[in-house]
Amino acid sequence: MPTASGHTNAIRAKKVIGTEVKNTEGKSIGKVEDLLLEKQSNNIMYAVVGFGGFLGVGEKYHPLPWGVLNYDDRQGAYVVDLTKEQLGRRAG
Repeated sequence: MPTASGHTNAIRAKKVIGTEVKNTEGKSIGKVEDLLLEKQSNNIMYAVVGFGGFLGVGEKYHPLPWGVLNYDDRQGAYVVDLTKEQLGRRAG
């Protein structure tokens, strides 16, 4: 459904995948590597965030509920209330 300005609430997956994820202090903690969809409702369930490693070697992945990622236009990134260390502990 278009907004008053003619835009839709939809976003293409390829615009989300590869987007940086930062903590609330503006420090990079990773980037969106993939999206997981719920088959029945077709809603996004999780954004898979890749973090750590170097050039893809040793990188870890952690799914974050889509609702915890807030896009910040000024930073050009999704912002979450987590540090890289907290994300690492959650990935276990």
